[in-house]
Amino acid sequence: MWDTLIISPFINVLLFIYQLVGNFGVAIMLFTILIRLLTHPLTVQQIKGSTAMTKLNEDKRWQEAQKKYANDKEKLAQEQMKLYKELGVNPMASCLPTLIQFPIIIGLYQAVIRALANTPIELLNLTKLISPALLKVSEIVPLNNTFLWMDLGQPERLLIPGLNFGIPVLAVIVVVTTYIQSKVLQPPTTPGQNDQAAMMSNMMSLYMPFLMGYLALTLASGLALYFVVSNLIGILQYALMGKANWKNILPGQKATAAANQTKGRS
Repeated sequence: MWDTLIISPFINVLLFIYQLVGNFGVAIMLFTILIRLLTHPLTVQQIKGSTAMTKLNEDKRWQEAQKKYANDKEKLAQEQMKLYKELGVNPMASCLPTLIQFPIIIGLYQAVIRALANTPIELLNLTKLISPALLKVSEIVPLNNTFLWMDLGQPERLLIPGLNFGIPVLAVIVVVTTYIQSKVLQPPTTPGQNDQAAMMSNMMSLYMPFLMGYLALTLASGLALYFVVSNLIGILQYALMGKANWKNILPGQKATAAANQTKGRS
């Protein structure tokens, strides 16, 4: 079932794009753009969820509840869920696209590894997943699996003369771009805020970059390339829709905004 619904479509689309462009790295980049276009409605939903959380933080009823139940976390959580329902806020909306991305990541990794068939048995298994009406294995195998300095079927390392170890450039870029993407969508918080959804979002923005970085460090560089391109497109999407909260990654501006809010309340 997994092969039929995920792996086979991914392999066929990847190899079809590869057949057009002649380079597997470029095919992965174009495939990533395609995936981002198809999941754009989820991105919009994610942004709506983030905007709704911002409205909740600015709601006077929520601010009063925070003061009233500052020492009663259970009651505060009840009031929060009540306001969620009244305002139509889904606290998981901002995390949903990230969670949905995991099956895509797993499917893409397996598709890349299977498409780069290196043995007769792997090639035989690959032919079972390819649609004969769309592709001819004899015309595309062996694949051109090199892109820049990378072998897309192996973990990425940049070898510099004089160094006896490789530098994981893509893994570092994955960590940085994943962090930026998570922070630019995170709604601004108010001073003294004790919001469970905001805490969850902060934890995700810290843990997710290192998780993605670890995957990029240890798995095929084709997957790391997908991460980087997907993150950059995501950041661009938020910016073009005017929803990128750049203050979250600019500490000086964030501190200034918090100070201004504090003055406005005093």
